[in-house]
Amino acid sequence: MSGSVPVVVKLGGSCLDELAGSWWDDLARHGRDHPLVLVHGWSKPLRRLRPHYGEPSAILRDRYGNQSRWTTTEVIDDIKVVSAEVAAEVFGRLEARGIAARRLLGSDGLCRAGTGERWWWRDKQLVELENLVGPIEGVDPAPLRDLRAGHACLVTPLARDTEGREVNTDADRAAAAIGGALAATDLVLVTDVAHLLIDGEPVREISAEAAARFRDKGAVGGMRKKLRAAGEALERGVRRVVIGSAPVSDLLAGRTGTVITRS
Repeated sequence: MSGSVPVVVKLGGSCLDELAGSWWDDLARHGRDHPLVLVHGWSKPLRRLRPHYGEPSAILRDRYGNQSRWTTTEVIDDIKVVSAEVAAEVFGRLEARGIAARRLLGSDGLCRAGTGERWWWRDKQLVELENLVGPIEGVDPAPLRDLRAGHACLVTPLARDTEGREVNTDADRAAAAIGGALAATDLVLVTDVAHLLIDGEPVREISAEAAARFRDKGAVGGMRKKLRAAGEALERGVRRVVIGSAPVSDLLAGRTGTVITRS
């Protein structure tokens, strides 16, 4: 890997459509000096492709209370369809601003997933279901070895599990693992909320320990996953994680968003 240390940015699938031209201007300015690794979500584009993916029956809850999309081979195929559409949009925005971009499927040698949960609640019963989802277990940075300033790589966070199957994995946690594998100093989780809120109040900075306590006792939904990803990124060597909806430069400068650090 050549050039300076990359910045890893996770683009939330729920907010991709909402990012203004000025947001992309800022990202491109940052990318002229730093390699960019962008990890994208797909929740909103996937629902747009197949509206039934937005129905409650498309979401499973495991015995520990964690939610996951019920993923079959057909869902994997649809993820690839919307991923190609997302890539075309992102590439158009970046290349118009002088940043060369390429796409990488995490399942093409980048991301490894562990054994997925098999027991899920359905109709108020805990049943065994085949679900092509696995927790991110490791990253081989070799496919990203040619990163350099002025270039971006867009990663679709699919992975290969222990049986070699292509599986869905959480995009926030994949971004955290990629950040650790690349020795990135910063991980930015771009979402549709401006800050982490605790008791209705915005949090500007919080330690990993305090964030983990809130994750386990107060956080819900997507924020719970983001806080889990933040903790994993810091454990893997990332210096800080920033969560917010603002331009990347503003988030990295601490002007807005929530900064999570080891202490």
